[in-house]
Amino acid sequence: MSKEVKSVIEEFRTSVNMKPKELESWLDTEESKSVGMTKDGEDESVGHKSGKHIIELLQKDEDEYTEEDFAHMKKVVSYIHRHSAQKPEGDIENTRWYYSLKNWGYDAIKK
Repeated sequence: MSKEVKSVIEEFRTSVNMKPKELESWLDTEESKSVGMTKDGEDESVGHKSGKHIIELLQKDEDEYTEEDFAHMKKVVSYIHRHSAQKPEGDIENTRWYYSLKNWGYDAIKK
């Protein structure tokens, strides 16, 4: 496994702070389904779909990852970093910003 691949995996695991069961439960909520952009003709948001893929990634062994998985890990890390930098002021718990980040596997309130 190359250094780059190891780095991607490490950064993904550091950025995503929700466990598979936590994320799965979150994705079943109305709040989760209420945020995000959809692609033309699709009912499910990009972030909600991403959350499902993240659950799969968290449950795989490192040697099972595909090129598509690595690409998605990079996308997740990028989204979490970019979106976290746009944190709104005040209480974030019931914001679309917070819900969106949770769809991508990051709970901004979790310590």
